[in-house]
Amino acid sequence: MTAARETPRERYRTQLRAEIKEHAWEQIATAGAPGLSLNAIAKRMGMSGPALYRYFSSRDELITELIRDAYRGLADTVRAAAAEGADLAELGRTLRAWALADPQRYFLVYGTPIPGYHAPDDVTETASQVMECLLDAARSPGGDAPHDEPDIDPVRAHLAEHREWAADHPADAAALHRALMFWTRLHGILSLELAGHFTGMGLDPAELYASELRTLTR
Repeated sequence: MTAARETPRERYRTQLRAEIKEHAWEQIATAGAPGLSLNAIAKRMGMSGPALYRYFSSRDELITELIRDAYRGLADTVRAAAAEGADLAELGRTLRAWALADPQRYFLVYGTPIPGYHAPDDVTETASQVMECLLDAARSPGGDAPHDEPDIDPVRAHLAEHREWAADHPADAAALHRALMFWTRLHGILSLELAGHFTGMGLDPAELYASELRTLTR
């Protein structure tokens, strides 16, 4: 069955929503997500506030759409790399490249929560696709836990009983631990780098990130 074609009105609405989002990203880059203002965007576009609200009914709806776009972009990027056989180290490099390409997009999904904003469930479902790829890589032959690690680890024991965040993924406790450490430690370095906290320290964040990747995947 042939998919229904968009009407001119629908195309116009799609284009205008995309333009609104572009202006929103520009505003976030200068004022941060908490300062996002639909009225300011409307003024920039030569529209009235009520006219713009026909395309996004509230600031939270616009933020949700931006977060959805960001998470979809990351999930698609990571899944594409995984489909090509990327191991944990390659997924780590993919994550950093995605973050450096657009720091504001990264901070919107992994930065400080926006006061008063609560993301809908489908946003977290998209975010879980990234973790699913990490869990797959963490339990693959190239991602097995090092043999010199103790068989009994308090954190692994904890994760074995608290694995709701992994949904129905069949990863064992060792893979859960490996993926979670990978996720938290790399995001820690990325967040510091993108926020400029390494500036003036005389070190190369890329080398620090690469070193952490080697530690996590050796």
